[in-house]
Order: sequence, then structure tokens, then C-alpha cells
Amino acid sequence: MIQIEELKFDKDGLIPAIVVDAVTKRVLTLAYMNRESLKISMEKGLTCFWSRSRQELWLKGETSGNYQHIVSITADCDKDALVVAVEPDGPACHLGTVSCFENPVWESDTLKEFSYEGLMKLIEGRKTEKKEGSYTTYLFEKGTDKILKKVGEECTEVIIAGKADDKRETVYEIADLAYHVMVLMIQMGISLEDIHRELASRHVIDKKVKQEKMT
Repeated sequence: MIQIEELKFDKDGLIPAIVVDAVTKRVLTLAYMNRESLKISMEKGLTCFWSRSRQELWLKGETSGNYQHIVSITADCDKDALVVAVEPDGPACHLGTVSCFENPVWESDTLKEFSYEGLMKLIEGRKTEKKEGSYTTYLFEKGTDKILKKVGEECTEVIIAGKADDKRETVYEIADLAYHVMVLMIQMGISLEDIHRELASRHVIDKKVKQEKMT
């Protein structure tokens, strides 16, 4: 771990802080910290920035309730910029959007990056803006029972492929299962963050079973 004294702040005593969602890895916002706000952030475990417009400390969420719980803070190779991974309580942007970065400028047609968040958005779009001929829209139109039936069928397919020790087929079926589970999540209003928090709250402890000799 490096010390705050090792970081390189600019002539105004500031260092840029790129805030990313610890679960989705999505960039949420770009803000600035000074030494004091960085210390507060580390002490509270909540993002605290220096507002260049108001010239004062700014604890994110203090008025909106959209706190950002810090998972980690990492400096770049030159130690003059930070990446702050957080678990947000709500939107990062003052406009009410999840991220401040919502305005596409350019995107490659061939190198589009896959993400679970992106797939969830696509699936959600098929529910809110129904597309004729879309299988996903069809599932939402049929409702929860149909979606649950498909989840059950895909579970069975995973078991069959796994039992056959067919890795390629098992990967294929797991992908099908994951997709249908995500459809179910959208149907029930469950987010990726909900699943992340549930998994993070679990602590698996391996215990050795001691076998006592019978006397």
C-alpha cells in the first residue's frame, strides 16, 4: 500500500479520481480529490471530493442519499490519478442517470465490448419496448410461468451435458441458462447488484470433519 504523501497532486492540490462500479466495472464519474477529501474518503469508506465550482469539500450522497461505498482506491503508475471502485446506493450523475457517461460519441461495429450489464439492458429493452419477432419479447409476453419453465429446461440441459462430460456443450447450455435466468431477473426486478451483494454477504468456511475412532 502506498501512502497519501507518495501521490502527486497538481498545482491546485488536486488529483483526478475515476469512480467505477465495483460490480459492473462501468465508469460512473470523474471527480477530483485533495488530500483532505482523500483522507475523509478513506476514514469514512465513502467518496468525498473537492468541488472545483463551489471550492468546498463534497461528500457524495450527503444531500441526495446516493452514497458511494468504497471498495478500493488504486493509483496509476505515475501516482497522479486514482481509480475508486465503489458500490453505489444510487445514480452517480446529478441528472439522475447511473453514470455521468451516457452520451456515445463513437463505437466500433466489430469491437463492441460484451458485458453482463449491457446484456441486461438489452433484455430489459425487449420488455419495455417490445420488438416484433424477438424471442425475449415473446418470453415476457408469456409471463413468469413460461420464463420459469425455460429456466427449468435449461437447468436440465446443463445437467445432461455435464453428466456426459462434454465441456463445449456444457458451456453452451450454461450460457443458455444464464440468459434465461437474466430474463427472470428482469421480470422480477432483480439487478446484477442484488446478486453481487448476496454473494458478497456469504462467507464459506471449510471445516475438516474429524472422524473419531470407535472404541
